[in-house]
Amino acid sequence: MQAPANLSATQPAIQPARPIRLYRHPLSGHCHRVELLLSLLQKPFVTTDVDLAAGAHKKPDFVAKNPFGQVPVIEDGEVTLSDSNAILVYLASLYDTTGRWLPRDPLMAAQVQQWLSVAAGALANGPAAARLVTVFGVKLDHARAKEIAVQLLKIVDAQLAGRTFLVADHATIADIALYSYTAHAPEGGVPLDAFANVRAWLSRIEALPHFVPMQRAQARAVA
Repeated sequence: MQAPANLSATQPAIQPARPIRLYRHPLSGHCHRVELLLSLLQKPFVTTDVDLAAGAHKKPDFVAKNPFGQVPVIEDGEVTLSDSNAILVYLASLYDTTGRWLPRDPLMAAQVQQWLSVAAGALANGPAAARLVTVFGVKLDHARAKEIAVQLLKIVDAQLAGRTFLVADHATIADIALYSYTAHAPEGGVPLDAFANVRAWLSRIEALPHFVPMQRAQARAVA
């Protein structure tokens, strides 16, 4: 007997009434994870680049979309939603009728949530923060960010030993949430050479149909 999630695979795909608009910065991993899932789901979308350097994200018209003044933001019909992980949950819940990207099994759903918390915690404070220093010149503790990144990579590498993806035998939004900043960790001065399982996992994500890469950034020297 097949699991209930597979029964929904015969349901027709849901399409937005008009293309979803994604407000993003092309060098943001938070934005890329949303763009990646939209592409993998094959949902029509358009992007609007927000000029962070010019402070466009703090201007009234954008703050009306997200009071925190952060990208990404999506507009899907009458829905305006911010926070990359919340957007992943929304897109997977609404537009993936198979239940693969956000499993309906209670334990697997909880495990996905655990990794979303990691993405908002150790990933943001480690690889993402280290990259903020080298790419954007943000004044953060680079050494501490790299230390957090290495510890996280050790955990993820161990989790992936003998596994194809983080939670299931197929990709879920847990993998999407961690992919972008992990793949671009070297831009923040965090090499991936010692983490063979992580590198193999990145390659598997990049081999998914309709995968789209994130724009590479030019890292600067850190004193």
